[in-house]
Amino acid sequence: MNQFASTISFQPAQRVRGFGTTVFAEYTALAIEHNAVNLGQGFPNFSAPDFVKEAAKAAIDDNLNQYARSAGQTRLTGALAQIYGPLFGRDLDPMTEIIITTGATEGIFATVQALVEPGDEVLLIEPFYDSYAPSVIMAGGTPVYVPLRPQANAQSAADWVLDMAELEAAVTERTRLLIVNTPQNPIGKVFSRAELQQIADLVQKHDILVLSDEVYEWMTYSDGARTANQRVPHTRIATLPGMWERTVTLGSAGKTFSVTGWKIGWA
Repeated sequence: MNQFASTISFQPAQRVRGFGTTVFAEYTALAIEHNAVNLGQGFPNFSAPDFVKEAAKAAIDDNLNQYARSAGQTRLTGALAQIYGPLFGRDLDPMTEIIITTGATEGIFATVQALVEPGDEVLLIEPFYDSYAPSVIMAGGTPVYVPLRPQANAQSAADWVLDMAELEAAVTERTRLLIVNTPQNPIGKVFSRAELQQIADLVQKHDILVLSDEVYEWMTYSDGARTANQRVPHTRIATLPGMWERTVTLGSAGKTFSVTGWKIGWA
């Protein structure tokens, strides 16, 4: 028996005591209990492409198993620069403009820690990914919630809209950051270019930074107004005028290639 056990009084730090159980644990347990499809966690239910698995095997066989630079393996950041440069309409420096993270969730946490001072406010569009608010609180910031609201007779995720007057009313002199998630988790809404332009106008007016969570960037599909092979377009807010310098964009290998357990993200 540990002779010191009765003398130790352990309490988590005050800033984390209210976090509780994650939504993933709660809904996974409910899905198992009711034999339901688990929509509580964002992982694909199909296997990774063969070329991804073969590349991982080849890397192991080539003994690429040691430390990389802190910002990420240069082969990976270089490949990402080649992919994203044309999408953003600019040349990207793989050594200074791209960083590899332990999943996009670390990218969220690291970005918030780097940008948010104690007392700052961060605008969160409800509903949102479970990690946003805890990341803000851990930085000493205050989450400020602004909901998406369904329009009358809403038929799809596109019918959930952000009231821009309500968003602007939530802005104060302490507002530092706005987190945008498109395509959105959990509703699935893909913000239109017009909607993102309204957000861009607002954040520039009030000098607010943007964290754009785009981990589902390749998962857009047809809607009722398009044929089966016409996807709803994904607009990157950083491509809008005046937004490049105030936006951090997140991506995810896990979501893109169905390898969520590998925990590879980038910003």
